[in-house]
Amino acid sequence: MKNVMNISKKVVLGVAVGFFANFTFAQSLQEGITSIDSHKYAQAKKNFEEMISKSASAENYFYLGNTYLTQTEPDFTKAEEYFRKGLAADSKDYLNKIGLATIKLGKGNKAAAIAEIQKIVKDSRERDPEVLFRAGQALTLFEKNNDADLAVQFLDKAIEKSRKGVPAHYYYTLGDAFRLKLTNSPQVAGDAMTAYDKALPVAANKASVYTRMGTLWMQAQQWQKARQEITKAIAADPTYAPAYKALANYEIRFQQAANATKALENYAKYADEDPDTQLEIAKLYFTNQNYANARATLNKVFPVVQDPIKYKLRAYLDYADKNYTQAQADLNTFITTVTDKARIYPADRGLEGLIIAGLAKDEKDEVKKSAMMQEAQQKISIAKNAKDQTLDWDAEMIKIKGGGANVAAANAGPTSPAIEALKKQIAANPNDVDAIVKLGAAYQEVQNWDAAILTWDKMIAISPTWAYSYYAKGAAYQQLSNAEMAETSYQKFINTVLAQKPEEQAQQKETLSYAYYAVAFYNLEKNPAKAKDYAAKAVQLKPDYQDAIELNKQLNSDS
Repeated sequence: MKNVMNISKKVVLGVAVGFFANFTFAQSLQEGITSIDSHKYAQAKKNFEEMISKSASAENYFYLGNTYLTQTEPDFTKAEEYFRKGLAADSKDYLNKIGLATIKLGKGNKAAAIAEIQKIVKDSRERDPEVLFRAGQALTLFEKNNDADLAVQFLDKAIEKSRKGVPAHYYYTLGDAFRLKLTNSPQVAGDAMTAYDKALPVAANKASVYTRMGTLWMQAQQWQKARQEITKAIAADPTYAPAYKALANYEIRFQQAANATKALENYAKYADEDPDTQLEIAKLYFTNQNYANARATLNKVFPVVQDPIKYKLRAYLDYADKNYTQAQADLNTFITTVTDKARIYPADRGLEGLIIAGLAKDEKDEVKKSAMMQEAQQKISIAKNAKDQTLDWDAEMIKIKGGGANVAAANAGPTSPAIEALKKQIAANPNDVDAIVKLGAAYQEVQNWDAAILTWDKMIAISPTWAYSYYAKGAAYQQLSNAEMAETSYQKFINTVLAQKPEEQAQQKETLSYAYYAVAFYNLEKNPAKAKDYAAKAVQLKPDYQDAIELNKQLNSDS
């Protein structure tokens, strides 16, 4: 009996040690996953490096390599280095194979990467939920290169195979996958929210899920619900950095610069000092037009950030400061040094065009100036044709030429008791769209056209699909004899209405007719074909519109 008891103790001790080792691994892995989700990438890397020092296993190398892919700006070189080390430890490891395929996906080799991921999953016989999960996650990581349908398929299988309990990140990654389909299939918003609802009870940090719910509502333009969920996230964990990033984007959306800056300061406070995170903070400051903080944050990490994207961000800041020569040098450095040319976006070409236009403004040689402006327009058209909205390309071009609404003129312009009352009302509630619309109309009544334009811009920021704001801007610019901006605004009105449902378009036929007529008028000399087309459309929409009838006759008689 004594010998039996001794054997039993050894067995029990061995099981206990094995259990403790597995528990420690699971705990360390979860800590790394939590750090990544909290935008503490430096902490996550340190966590996985410590795991490798204890056990240089293939999967530990994968988790470290995958951190470099999930950070805001992926580092494909470092990720590949660790995936290769993982395969050196185990040449058959599925996770590191998925990692290498993910790099291909991120670099734009989409078809080959997806085929490779499918083969890896097939070779694994779909037994391991972690392999299925990482395959699904890989297909959600890159905005321009993803496969949401296949991601959902793999993630559903990962959840199904997780017999020991489904981790929260399986559910919320499934929600993220559904969100990638929202543009073409708005109905999947419900599927995304359902996945987040399932993550909530099992999530160690509820803030992670509430933040995702909030940003989903933002995507659906349900602003009150978005704010409620973000508030819940911060209440659940006041140190959860991504909640403040979501709040900053919310405040930027409503042009609340001071609130956005405060949220960004909290994001910077609770995210870690990882250079890539700081780079993201600098970008958000730029989006908030807080150029001083953007530059200060960028300067702090510029010497240690290896990613050439730092030059692109500095180029935007230099452009904003009208330092066109330095902006051009920085943008050229980015374009020539970035190894993955897929990272050169249409917006970069648009910025290149704006910089050239800025340089052309002071060019004395008229021939050279004309050539530069032609090149600038060609570059900007790349961004416009790609429907890129990083900047308002036409408006920026007009600003370079000296156009646009003048803040000083708006402040010095006429006012009224109604205007002053509405301003106080909006100060108390910046998102009061009814008051903003009334203020825009009130400014137009007193013929303070610059102030009207700035007010309509506020309305556009809150509701970019509400078409009338663009028409009202066009009318105000027309009164200021700014033909270029008037045409741009009227055209934006036309484009916004045409994107609406037929029954919504029908309600705006008369206003649409006026806009077509205005654009036709502005194109009489520079684009007669467009003028003729738009004049005809103006008459078609409003057959008794006498000005349009006369213009239409004139254009047809000329031809």
